[in-house]
Amino acid sequence: MSTLHWAGLLLAAFAGAVVPFQSAINVNLGRGLGHPLWATLASLVVSILVLLPIMLALRLPLPSLVFISKAPLWMWAGGAFGVCFISLALVLLPKLGASGFMALALAGQVVASLLLDHFGWFGLVERQVSLPKVIGAVLLIGGVVLIQFGGVAGKAVVATS
Repeated sequence: MSTLHWAGLLLAAFAGAVVPFQSAINVNLGRGLGHPLWATLASLVVSILVLLPIMLALRLPLPSLVFISKAPLWMWAGGAFGVCFISLALVLLPKLGASGFMALALAGQVVASLLLDHFGWFGLVERQVSLPKVIGAVLLIGGVVLIQFGGVAGKAVVATS
């Protein structure tokens, strides 16, 4: 594998690693601001404030107004999905714990990703679901069960000893 490929793998892992930190920080922000949706809004505003100077520094050209006017509505759903994830993380992370929420979120991402790849939805290249991929998803879901419910059994053992 090339260095560029390994760098991509590491960056993808880093992208996943920052998500629980973002969620845990936003939970505290939501408590301080009085509601999880305020933290969602604050997170998105900070995202814009961080992204705009980068875009200006890179001197990115403005997007095509023709594309913007003709793009199908589903292309704009990414922002709504982002709000959904951030808001649900703020509400559910304190209840499920960081590992429980992230494990469940990751399991949902893997299953949805297999479907996206298999059917080539949203312009993606079709990548057929294979037995090893299904086994990997099942193992991941098994891991989710252990992460989410394994601590309960462990506490019961300690309590009865």
